[in-house]
This record gives sequence, C-alpha cells and structure tokens, in this order.
Amino acid sequence: MPPDLSFEQAATGLVCGIDEVGRGPLAGPVVAAAVILPDTIPPILLTDLDDSKKLSARKRRALTEIILGCACVGIGRAEVEDIDRINILQATFLAMRRAVDGLGRKVDWALVDGNQSPPLPCSVHCQGR
Repeated sequence: MPPDLSFEQAATGLVCGIDEVGRGPLAGPVVAAAVILPDTIPPILLTDLDDSKKLSARKRRALTEIILGCACVGIGRAEVEDIDRINILQATFLAMRRAVDGLGRKVDWALVDGNQSPPLPCSVHCQGR
C-alpha cells in the first residue's frame, strides 16, 4: 500500500515527518529522525515506503540510501542518562526536538508517528498508534 501523503499535500508550509526508535528496549538511547521529503518524490518511495518493521533488512537499507540521497534528514538522540533523569516519554520528546533542530531548516508542521504531541517549535499533528 503506498504511503498516505494527504496531510502533507493539504498542509500549508513545510512538513517534516518524525518517528523514534528505542522506546521499547530495557537499555540504550532513544533516537528520532525528522525527514522532509522532496517536492518530487522518487517513485520507489511512493510504492515501497512503509513501516520499517514491515520491511526486510535489505529493503530498509535500499530505501534508507534513497531517502538520504533526496530528502532533508535530522537525527536526534536522548541518552540513557536523559531517560533516567526525565523519563522515557520526555526523553523521546527531547530526541524528536533534536531531530527537528538537526534539519537545519524551519518547518511549519511536524507529522508525528505517535499519540502525544511533543513540544516542538512548529505545529504538530499526531498520527496515533
């Protein structure tokens, strides 16, 4: 099933998508990525982009290369010490904020894969799980 880009197409301004990894493990950092797709999206992303857990390792690697080659990507981390100090939810929000900051561009909207809105310097739309 192709990705649903209806929010991005309807939104006014620049939109980034945000997701995190590392909330479930017992140890380790939480990492988030913020991605701004290009105006012209490579056709393979329109057909093959999906939740990473649904993709083979080989497909994930191939799509990662394509995304890194055409999109603006910011990565943010919150370390174990952050998690211990502020809790996993707040550490996730911190990683998301750092990912948005890592884009090096001002965005108008963040489309967040989650059901809680992180405090970001833009409007946030959550796509609850």
